[in-house]
Amino acid sequence: MADPSESGTARCPGPSVQDYLDRDSRPVPAALRYDHNDHLGSEDVDIARFVSREWAEREMRQVWRRVWQFACLESEIPEVGDHEIYEIGDDSLIIVRTAPDEIRAFVNACLHRGRKLRTGGGNVAEFRCPFHGFAWNLDGTMQTPPCAWDFPHVTPEKFALPEAKVATWRGFVFINMDPYAESFDSYRGTFDDYYIWPLENRYKSLHIAKVLPCNWKVAQDAFIESFHVIATHPQMLPWLADANSQYDVTAGQPNWNRMINIQGAPSPHVADSVTEEDVLETFYYSRSFYAATQGRDLALPDGGELPAIPPGGTARQVLADRMREQLANSSDQDFSATSDSELLDAINYLLFPNFNPWGGAKSNIIYRFRPNGLDPDSCIAEILFMSSPPKSGGTPPPAKIRWVPDDLLFADIPELGLLGPVFDQDCENLPHVQQGLKTMRKPGITLSNYQESRIRHFNHTLDQWMNK
Repeated sequence: MADPSESGTARCPGPSVQDYLDRDSRPVPAALRYDHNDHLGSEDVDIARFVSREWAEREMRQVWRRVWQFACLESEIPEVGDHEIYEIGDDSLIIVRTAPDEIRAFVNACLHRGRKLRTGGGNVAEFRCPFHGFAWNLDGTMQTPPCAWDFPHVTPEKFALPEAKVATWRGFVFINMDPYAESFDSYRGTFDDYYIWPLENRYKSLHIAKVLPCNWKVAQDAFIESFHVIATHPQMLPWLADANSQYDVTAGQPNWNRMINIQGAPSPHVADSVTEEDVLETFYYSRSFYAATQGRDLALPDGGELPAIPPGGTARQVLADRMREQLANSSDQDFSATSDSELLDAINYLLFPNFNPWGGAKSNIIYRFRPNGLDPDSCIAEILFMSSPPKSGGTPPPAKIRWVPDDLLFADIPELGLLGPVFDQDCENLPHVQQGLKTMRKPGITLSNYQESRIRHFNHTLDQWMNK
């Protein structure tokens, strides 16, 4: 028998995620019944990847210019000529709708003297350089250059804008700068089998971004495990089964992984001292994490009284029933047959390298962490709310990105609701992690076998790309 201390087979005592799903009041989708965790070793992960400028530069060449990555939403460029600018590292791309059913991506630089063609999104009929007037059509072909008599060596056929590959998925636009890259369908592998919610039916109701003083991988790592809840978010312990979370990591599927956090049930760290009534009360009165993962709050019943837990019932069941009632009044969708898990639980996916969509039957959140230029000590963190359209009226236009200044907290952004303070709790750690990595005398970070297995899985995939 494998030694749990070495093999990663050890699990926290208490009900597993699958045990909770067994008790669900509704049929649970097969996608949530997947429970697989391959042990990928216990070796330390080297620190250079988080702090080295040389690593950041090589990462740009080996990873970011070769992988599929989320650039924008189709709804942000609905009309011909509509475009968004996507920037990663030192690269800048124009993502443009060139025809009603076609989206393309061009390198955002004039081929004359290198000036950026566009500094922001909008709608144009052409891409014209403000410096000397060189211009390209929406399909990337060059128009006649200014003073063409002085450029006999420049021909439109040889001066087309360099182009990246484009793919769309459930309303999202992905790009790949490698002309020899595998298709996005192949890249996703089995991801679609396990991410089953219709993001294409949601609209972007909020888009917040902020520069954080840490490496992008330090930031992302903080959001793909729940091991930190006991110390960073102790207010959640009465109603978040943190150490019982499920981590799905498959060696043969390197580009995606998942975790499922049960909500409406206590952490095993405090379960012996928490009643079902405690779970219900703290969920309602300290529900920051719920708001964070679902994008909305669960309101108290009229009169402000907590709902009663029936004899033999659980707080989790009461919360799921209340959510169904509330959604029936605010949405055109029918959630009567939706599982408790899809209504309550935090289900987080990572599609390598940095697309972090939350699953569930209601509103979803997307996290995206990316390098800030080639600076290994800073990154861009983004939060997107993907919301169900309102019960009456058309779908609102996608929200524009809003940048949070350094002197403001996420809690200072009213639209984030209770997510803001929770995000701030996480971000409070990050600059100290970045600094601590530099002062460590140990050459690598040490990860747990199970609770941090998504981080190890991500780094295994990262190493594969870095060493190709």
